[in-house]
Amino acid sequence: MSDGKKPKAERRPRAETPRGFRDYFGAEVTARRDMLAAITDVYHRYGFDPLETSAVETVEALGKFLPDLDRPNEGVFGWQENEGESDQTGGDWLALRYDLTAPLARVAAQYRNDLPTPYRRYAFGPVWRNEKPGPGRFRQFYQCDADTVGAASVAADAEICAMLADALEAAGIERGDYVIKVNNRKVLDGIMECIGLLDPENVDFKANERGIAVRAIDKIDRLGQSGVEQLLTAGRKDESGDFTDGAGLEYLQAQWVTTVLKQRLEDNAATIAGLRSHLSKSPRGMEGINELEEIAELLSAQGYGPDRIILDPGVVRGLGYYTGPVYEAELTFEILDEKGRKRQFGSVAGGGRYDDLVKRFTGQAVPATGVSIGVDRLLAALAAKGRGAAVSAGPVVVTVMDRDRMADYMSMVGELRAAGIRAEVYLGNPKQFGNQLKYADKRASPIAVIQGGDETAKGTVVLKDLILGSQIAQNATLEEWKDRPAQVEVPRGDLVAAVQKMLGGWK
Repeated sequence: MSDGKKPKAERRPRAETPRGFRDYFGAEVTARRDMLAAITDVYHRYGFDPLETSAVETVEALGKFLPDLDRPNEGVFGWQENEGESDQTGGDWLALRYDLTAPLARVAAQYRNDLPTPYRRYAFGPVWRNEKPGPGRFRQFYQCDADTVGAASVAADAEICAMLADALEAAGIERGDYVIKVNNRKVLDGIMECIGLLDPENVDFKANERGIAVRAIDKIDRLGQSGVEQLLTAGRKDESGDFTDGAGLEYLQAQWVTTVLKQRLEDNAATIAGLRSHLSKSPRGMEGINELEEIAELLSAQGYGPDRIILDPGVVRGLGYYTGPVYEAELTFEILDEKGRKRQFGSVAGGGRYDDLVKRFTGQAVPATGVSIGVDRLLAALAAKGRGAAVSAGPVVVTVMDRDRMADYMSMVGELRAAGIRAEVYLGNPKQFGNQLKYADKRASPIAVIQGGDETAKGTVVLKDLILGSQIAQNATLEEWKDRPAQVEVPRGDLVAAVQKMLGGWK
């Protein structure tokens, strides 16, 4: 017996992407593919081999993040396997990779007896970070890395910098629109030592103040000398009124730090000389300066001067595992921000030497250095400069005038594909021919192939030039289109040659 109530309607899922994620469509995917192909071609030319690792790693292998009481929720998307050694322990904690370097460290340790030394690899793909999303900041994004594991010589760092410059130019960033800045964490240690914030015998000595000072140095380009000096001393209040505690240095100490940072000179030799004069009392700092000098000499010998790669004592890099040279690729051209103000585009790649990362697995120091390109940022930069991959033409569309002749239409499209021409048969409802042409327009198709009963009887096909039709629709008086017919009728046997000719007219 019914109670008279209507059955509750089944709830439909919301058709929306999760917060902090996005979908990529045809032109975006094609642009990324083409850009990555150009970059990895450079990496391949330098002798680096491709590597693909799992998107999932154990949290223990990732190392930077560890599980809390319930789940490893700080910065990573993690979960625990259902089955473990016992009901009390549960299974392993797993997580989506947050970068491509941590998996490389695991690979280098796991296959150390099988891989060549040094091992040179490149990799690209998505990474995931469980962070608060914001404008232009997503929880999934693409990286493209190149690393050398097992080479202690700074020649490996110099090679990475040269390769990064070549990769940017191959991707479409013209010389003069970028600069690669190189520093050394040992130089930063030397600065900290000279101002009393570093004790080589005690890693915890004034660690908080040292962290504030290093973060202040990292802001030199954005805040300028005065802003950094405020952060190095009593603190700084920004335009919104928020106050940031300072490192507690005396003003003269802060002024000395900014003087060292100003040793970023146009000539690398002059930068080296300036740094030496200021850090002569720090053995650690001098070691870093000597390494920078060697890098500069190796790059100069290959023709990479300060027009492409410069020494910059203000480069910090955020990750704590860097142990030597660090580098950052900055795009120098201006764009308009969301408020219409001019600003430089900024950094699109960075990296450095991390000699202790593989040691977590092996117990022995394994030298390594590498760089990571932010693929999405570089694509955005190319789009801002109008240098992104051109929107590729859609396929030639073979229209369907008679359902019973589908085999004939499939034969046409097969011949076009065999000749290397992108083509498809219209597979929607062919009843309304106008809808087929609308479909071809939406697909950005350059040509529609038409064969009705009359053309079949004559053994011909009609080629409709959709690019020309679009131009005429926009401006019917264009003189350049006068001698070019909007459609032509050709013998069926000349289909491929006629399509090639028409496509060639647009190249």
